[in-house]
Amino acid sequence: MSSHLFIILPIVIPFTVAVVTLLLRKAPQIQQWVNLTGMLALMAVSVNLLWLVHVDGIQATTFGGWAAPFGITFVADHLAAIMVLSGALMGLAISLYGMAEMDKERIAFGYYPFMNMLMAGVIGAYMTGDLFNLYVWFEVLLIASFVLMALGNTREQLTADIKYVAINLVSSLLFLGGVGLIYGITGSLNMAEISLLLAEVESPALITTIAMLFIISFGIKSAIFPLYFWLPASYHTPPPTIMALFAGLLTKVGVYALIRVFTLFFTYDVGYTHTLLLWIAGFTMVSGVLGAAIQTDFRRILSFHIVSQIGYMIMGLALFTPVALVGAIFYIVHNQLAKTNLFLISGLANRLEGTFTLKKLGGLYAVYPGLAVLFVISSFALAGFPPLTGFWGKLVLAIGALETQEYIILAVALLVGMMTMFSMAKIWMYGFMPGTESNRANATSDDHTLLGMGNGASGTPYVTSPVMMYIPIVLVALLIVAASVFFGPVYTITEQAALELLDPSLYIDAVLNP
Repeated sequence: MSSHLFIILPIVIPFTVAVVTLLLRKAPQIQQWVNLTGMLALMAVSVNLLWLVHVDGIQATTFGGWAAPFGITFVADHLAAIMVLSGALMGLAISLYGMAEMDKERIAFGYYPFMNMLMAGVIGAYMTGDLFNLYVWFEVLLIASFVLMALGNTREQLTADIKYVAINLVSSLLFLGGVGLIYGITGSLNMAEISLLLAEVESPALITTIAMLFIISFGIKSAIFPLYFWLPASYHTPPPTIMALFAGLLTKVGVYALIRVFTLFFTYDVGYTHTLLLWIAGFTMVSGVLGAAIQTDFRRILSFHIVSQIGYMIMGLALFTPVALVGAIFYIVHNQLAKTNLFLISGLANRLEGTFTLKKLGGLYAVYPGLAVLFVISSFALAGFPPLTGFWGKLVLAIGALETQEYIILAVALLVGMMTMFSMAKIWMYGFMPGTESNRANATSDDHTLLGMGNGASGTPYVTSPVMMYIPIVLVALLIVAASVFFGPVYTITEQAALELLDPSLYIDAVLNP
């Protein structure tokens, strides 16, 4: 199969599934299986894409009948291929989970078409080599996410969706303004060519000013300090399937965009731009973990920890060394696995007990020991207990901080790691250990059927047994363990991604001199 086909198929597959499931809107159960088939195909193509990039180097193709920099360019380097594969993994796990959790009403109103549109937008953002098309793909995924967040039509969801839409419209406007300014001074939208042309601009202050627009725009999308307030106000409102989808994909696209432009474009005033990013990383870690510490709702704790964990990823970018960038890339993948799984576990706990409130969940360990083990694996990974993925990610970032003698950010990262342990321990103590306020004795099976659907649910799923919800949770937990045990090979692949980022000529040559 042509390498060009492997580059475009990860976008074509979810788009095709979106169209097919829309045509099958009167056959919801068939939609579920079409979606699952599409996710399996996406997984297979993503694995092949990463292998192709690792063996043959950066792959690029141009559409529209024009050669680069005039045609529409798609590029797969190690970073893009890693992100596509991890996104496909999350899509597959969430699709399996959704077959047992997603209610009939949301499926009837377009859950599967919009889920796949979101996947297409996310992957398109990873693969595009054109700055304006990056804006377009962001709009595709954002429009899909607006609809997904509002599905269910509860007051809480609509309130959260209004906030989410408003702040992302501001972000998109700033992004579009930055694109316009770059086009104005370079005359190009091709990201490889922009990297070359910015070196010829005689006003570095102008480039730094444009960089600030991108920090604000992508900072809103990735939920960095102080622009994160929309996330904990909205992510807890949809059902767990959609919460996990957002947690695993949306903010990571913003982080990916920051990594891409601040290694390819904005490297002319690293002392200013990346030092600013380092301070932002520290404040993002601290503000997120402090917000989580005062919460008593399973979902809200996890939502604030999305913010906190974004800080570690930005830290790796800000340190701007090979080791630190390895840490940032690995941390993205680790966080997708651990955070997605924790949201899936919260949804299963709600399905079993009818609540997300920790003190009402008390005693899960005694009745559902398997669920408790899965929570321990995922929460320990998130907190950074050795030898799980979070430990390796934080260790690599710590080495990067020591190499650059950034001891303050290292201390902050270690402190936040300990506070993350506190939050996970709180969930364990109140939610899994026996408690006097457990609602188990008072809840009837009818209560569980009604309440187990998650926040804002208005019906029941087609697969009513919660047993199927365990399958993706177990699979993701096994992936966490596998990535921990085989950290060496994973490090090798992420190291290659970091080296490509620090040597933009490899990206530029692949696009402009195929």
